[in-house]
Amino acid sequence: MEVLKISSKSNPNSVAGAIAGLVKESNKAEMQAIGAGALNQAVKAVAIARGFVAPTGVDLVCIPAFADVQVEGENRTGIKLIIEARP
Repeated sequence: MEVLKISSKSNPNSVAGAIAGLVKESNKAEMQAIGAGALNQAVKAVAIARGFVAPTGVDLVCIPAFADVQVEGENRTGIKLIIEARP
């Protein structure tokens, strides 16, 4: 599965569209965010995506988890958000 990597400069509307597409395709999407700004954009995107899929009777559930990520050869701890569709 493709992991959406979110930065503090990510456009929440664009990310929400990607989430909605992945959820329609496989009932699941996954995002990675490192830092408070990136996590803020990711959470906004989940809220917007819920609005995109709600008219079809689908509810999105977000499961947070920690993720070890390598950035420029350095190990960092990020947040992984797993989004699942629930009918």
